[in-house]
Amino acid sequence: MAETETGTLIERYLAAFNAGDTDAMLDCLHEDVAHDINQGGREIGKEKFRWFNAEMTRHYDERLADIVVMVAEGGVRAAAEFTVHGKYLATAEGLPAANGQSYTLPAGIFFEIDDGLISRVTTYYNLQDWIAQVSKEG
Repeated sequence: MAETETGTLIERYLAAFNAGDTDAMLDCLHEDVAHDINQGGREIGKEKFRWFNAEMTRHYDERLADIVVMVAEGGVRAAAEFTVHGKYLATAEGLPAANGQSYTLPAGIFFEIDDGLISRVTTYYNLQDWIAQVSKEG
């Protein structure tokens, strides 16, 4: 896949995230997508990704800004760096209590592309920074 096509695919995926359109996000993913959860495990497959995304939507309202997409030569790997602007809606297990706290933090995603679709999504953000932000609001 050419670099420009990969960049367009990643931009489409991130725009779908910002629109809250899970189906459009899934349309960008390979059937056997590997999803590396921030400071967590790896899940395989679109259905697990759909479930994960539904859980995230229940707990958080997030929008990405300041997005920069970088594509490696050949278009097989890419990365996106951005700022997450969010609101903590419902308490997630093992995390501080939610009461609508706002947060802003830098984050990134690494991608692999296979057959014109995203075959790996690896997300990273600083969980300790997020916990500190949501813990100081009352």
